[in-house]
Amino acid sequence: MSITPITGPILFLDEITETSCEIAALFIAPEGVTVPDIYGGDTAIKAAPLAHFAKAVVWRARFGLPLGSRSGYDWNGTRYPVSCEYSDAPRIGYVSCNGEEIGDLLREGSERNAMWARLREDHRARPFVLLLHGGDQVYADEVTDGHALTERWPEEVPEDPSEPELAGLRDHLKEAFFERYSTLYAAPEFAWIAARVPSLMQWDDHDICDGWGSLPATKTHSAIGQTLFSAARESFLIFQQAAADGDLPRRFSDPLGQHLGWRVETGGLRIIAPDLRSERSRRAIMGQGGWAMMEEEAARKMRGHTFLMSSVPLLGPRLSVLEALMVLTPSMQKYEDDLRDQWQSRAHRAEWQRMLRLARSMVLEDGHRLTVLSGEIHLATRGRIDFAAGRSLQQLVASGIAHRAPPRAWANLLGALAWLGEAPLEGHPIRIAPPPGQARRYVAQRNYLRLEGREKTWSASWEFEESGPTEPLAL
Repeated sequence: MSITPITGPILFLDEITETSCEIAALFIAPEGVTVPDIYGGDTAIKAAPLAHFAKAVVWRARFGLPLGSRSGYDWNGTRYPVSCEYSDAPRIGYVSCNGEEIGDLLREGSERNAMWARLREDHRARPFVLLLHGGDQVYADEVTDGHALTERWPEEVPEDPSEPELAGLRDHLKEAFFERYSTLYAAPEFAWIAARVPSLMQWDDHDICDGWGSLPATKTHSAIGQTLFSAARESFLIFQQAAADGDLPRRFSDPLGQHLGWRVETGGLRIIAPDLRSERSRRAIMGQGGWAMMEEEAARKMRGHTFLMSSVPLLGPRLSVLEALMVLTPSMQKYEDDLRDQWQSRAHRAEWQRMLRLARSMVLEDGHRLTVLSGEIHLATRGRIDFAAGRSLQQLVASGIAHRAPPRAWANLLGALAWLGEAPLEGHPIRIAPPPGQARRYVAQRNYLRLEGREKTWSASWEFEESGPTEPLAL
């Protein structure tokens, strides 16, 4: 058996066909080291280089496993079981916010990855078929450190940098993103489950930089801002999709990647993940491509259950009060971008209503249910809007898997704002409620979410770091 320090395999779901789960396995190997073949049965699947870095190469192997089975693959002397039983009581995990803004790579591993260890044991008890990652898979805020052009990003953005300077910045950012992804993916708690459960990932701002898209256009549209976005996007495709431009899996809505929204469907299950970052600006959450994708999905006839991933919560309290306070209070203005990131921001109200109307049209379709999955806020909660004929839209928020919980005072403030009420669609107020068994609307504990299907119905339960699992919530 090889003892060469190769990171991987990290599994990603490319698509689900009528007969198979198509999977991409990602590896990170030192320069000059060849990744051993994967064996699916007696067939050898060779990995090929996907991206090159200063001292390492990222490799990818693509293979299929039979849909409706518990099978697996062999690699480097180890058997890795994988469940593809989507029609027989499938379990799906949902996580978000895998890190922190400052010093994340310096944290002690067992503390940082405690909830990943718990998720690993959860899988051992009863296998998951899929892991959904709802945003902020890495916290890249520090990738701009150590280079003269970005040392004080975004407060200071040098004007008119030369092409050689920008080329140097691109190289710096490429290696800085590599360091973060390779470190996180080598963590034993994450690596164990990632080799046995395929992932699907949706990005959010920290996968680029804090507040990307909600920062002023003079910063994001600058040569430095676009260089940062380009490096983050390339890294996102490599490390979160096992893909590259011109080689996107067929689940992506736009093969050219102008936006990076995707969907998968099998039987009575559909998962939709619009891209809320690629086309974002201070005045828009999605652009033409993202909205075209959502209009198409809303019009698609579907029976069963749809999970709509929204990296920032779609249902939330009235934030205009906080926004007004921040504008009037100089010491709080630095947090304005955090609120501008949300659907509930005054700047995005028309888009928010548009998305909720699309969600309502899906909820009212006969034989179909819709649940929104969100993260981002480092708290757990749930929300609901009731529509006609006893139909409702539910939202589940699970955040974060590694980010430590904020002060309970912040959770209490959001709970108080929720008490004020909000109804972006007239006559249909949003109701924010505690997860089952919890006393407060917003729970300040690290957490992840389980989604469990049985006999064409789904339920959800949270796993909290301190208080443990909740009772199942019918969806």
